[in-house]
Amino acid sequence: MQKIGIIIPTYNEEENIASLVDKIKSYIPDIEIFVIDDSIKNLSEKILENKKLVYYFHRGKKLGRGTAVIFGLEQALKNKSIDILIEMDADFSHNPDELNYKLNFFVKNKLDMLIASRYTKNSEIKNWGIFRRIFSFLANFLAKLLLQIPCTDYTNGFRFYSRRAAEKVVSNCGKIGGGFIVLSEILVVIHSNNFKISELPTIFVNRKRGESSVSTSLIISSFFGLIKLYFLKKKKHGL
Repeated sequence: MQKIGIIIPTYNEEENIASLVDKIKSYIPDIEIFVIDDSIKNLSEKILENKKLVYYFHRGKKLGRGTAVIFGLEQALKNKSIDILIEMDADFSHNPDELNYKLNFFVKNKLDMLIASRYTKNSEIKNWGIFRRIFSFLANFLAKLLLQIPCTDYTNGFRFYSRRAAEKVVSNCGKIGGGFIVLSEILVVIHSNNFKISELPTIFVNRKRGESSVSTSLIISSFFGLIKLYFLKKKKHGL
């Protein structure tokens, strides 16, 4: 049976993290969980200290979701027995109920990357306001226009990786910025190496507890990062 590691970037998620870990382990008991916490205070450490196979890393500064995922993948890859790596958010917007089905699909189809897409048929987004819907639509539209990768969701952080794909991400990504732009950067790297990518529908539920980490400055920096990523991709491929 393949060994699985899951990366959970967190920022002030003390209300959610224990419940999420318990829910994940109710489906996959022997999964190894890597919590990367960018909160100023390490309040989650005490909450998680008695959780089996849960590894907590406190960075103590908001360095960006993207760098947290790359850091977490790097830590997980130190365990040579881990074959599949997953990233998901800590606020229950990515539903643990979907893990087993998506894992089975990932393994059966011998994928390198599986994206839980909010924009395929049978997907759904719940509890988003009009501003977030417009931003997400425009971000994905612009990413598809510039990057020309055959997928529908460039910006959802519920993803599954083969070990070789995760190794490629760790060695090549994090050069554009530290936030959500890393999600698009990862796609470019995986696709340019001819790794096998697929998507499945997901039910995305906007957070009910805590505060969103998406700010205006993060949105602006993500758009500039996307432009930069486009020119880097163009230069690399001589387009």
